[in-house]
Amino acid sequence: MNKQLYIYNTLSREKELFEPITPGRVGLYVCGPTVYGDPHLGHARPAITFDLLNRYLTHLEYKVRYVRNITDVGHLESDGDEGEDKIAKKAKLDELEPMEVVQHYTNSYHNFINQLNVKSPSIEPRASGHIIEQIEVIKSIIDKGYAYESNGSVYFEVKKYNNDFPYGILSGRKIEDLINNTRTLDGQSEKRDGLDFALWKKAAPEHIMRWPSEWSDGFPGWHLECSAMSKKYLGEQFDIHGGGMDLLFPHHECEIAQSTVSNGKTPAKYWMHNNMITIDGQKMGKSLGNFITLEQFFSGNHDKLEKAYSPMTVRFFILQAQYRSTLDFGNDALQAAEKGLSRLSEAFNNLDKIPISEKSNVDIEALKEKCYAALNDDLNSPILIAHLFDAVKTINSLIAGNVTINQQDLGLLKSIMQNFAIDILGLNLDPAEASGNDEKLDDVMQLLLTMRSDAKSNKDWAMADKIRDELANLGFVIKDGAEGATWEIK
Repeated sequence: MNKQLYIYNTLSREKELFEPITPGRVGLYVCGPTVYGDPHLGHARPAITFDLLNRYLTHLEYKVRYVRNITDVGHLESDGDEGEDKIAKKAKLDELEPMEVVQHYTNSYHNFINQLNVKSPSIEPRASGHIIEQIEVIKSIIDKGYAYESNGSVYFEVKKYNNDFPYGILSGRKIEDLINNTRTLDGQSEKRDGLDFALWKKAAPEHIMRWPSEWSDGFPGWHLECSAMSKKYLGEQFDIHGGGMDLLFPHHECEIAQSTVSNGKTPAKYWMHNNMITIDGQKMGKSLGNFITLEQFFSGNHDKLEKAYSPMTVRFFILQAQYRSTLDFGNDALQAAEKGLSRLSEAFNNLDKIPISEKSNVDIEALKEKCYAALNDDLNSPILIAHLFDAVKTINSLIAGNVTINQQDLGLLKSIMQNFAIDILGLNLDPAEASGNDEKLDDVMQLLLTMRSDAKSNKDWAMADKIRDELANLGFVIKDGAEGATWEIK
């Protein structure tokens, strides 16, 4: 087995051989959600992307410490330094305490992400639980001369930092261009420069979420929390920092600047970013008002959805694109994913029907190597899925008797399907999960199959054929076998 995993490092803008700082161990930090609304498809993509990474690193026998944070304070409406805290605003609208909002939507996030079969991280810290650590980071940055206090707020001095370190190293943005594009906004006059960003904000009288500090009663800047929490749980430098492409600038760029000053080194060796999900060619997101929640996907309750889609269909749909590619929402693509997942599930559940021969005329070892090669090439899940569909063709040919396989190769084929489809891609290949059928639908179908069986027993062939044909018109295929009839969606 080839263990040489290459990942695209946003920092170097090229694929690099993954070599952890400590052999055999991986520190992984991923930016989690700001919990002020129900999770949508845009939340699902980073969760699934880094779940795939976590699963594959674990499969490669690394000991992974996976930290994914919850943002529950400091993320302002503008994604910058002005405006109202997103959670506090929601709390006012719903007449709740901010931490009630946090708890409700954290529970919602966990519920729906769990349905997507995303494994829990090793540690899931909250920003509000690490105020002391964030204050200590701010103090160290002030002590080293790269931050200043102004009217009770503390700001990071970007131009001074850029004199000593390259600001824009991750995003590729030039500070000259940033200066030209920066305009003075109302409320920013306390900054020395429009490029500077908040490490600590003095809370206005109406601001609900606040903590005492030597500068003011206030709250930490959004960018700061990840620098403090990644350091606490993974050390001053760790292996991989992940997140969505929308966080690359300014969030991750500011993280690098803060940590470089505070710790004397960049926080992560590799930076990985998943691309966006689009809808009608536009980024899907809460701020744009064009998002579809996971609950709506699972229930079908949205005017852009033609039907409900199972969690496994949504997961498979996301995995059918390489994580750095844009993924465009569409019912046709989702329904194709549903059919493809059903084919994969059927083949997996037919593995025990394969007859064993003394000789093999199928190359299962080559298939295994292709699967590893796909994942080792920057987690190329669509290529891996293509190889798994080659396995499906092989399974169908073996059942049909067109090719033969011996006991050893059959064991290898089963392990390939188990390891890559279930353990690494995280797919639940239970037939009901794969096809999106729920228990009620299955009960109804079993009732109809029983009625058809009774009609055949009574030699009412016309009724039996009518049930079969009407179900076919609705998209259901009935298959008669020695042990009775079964059904599936076309």
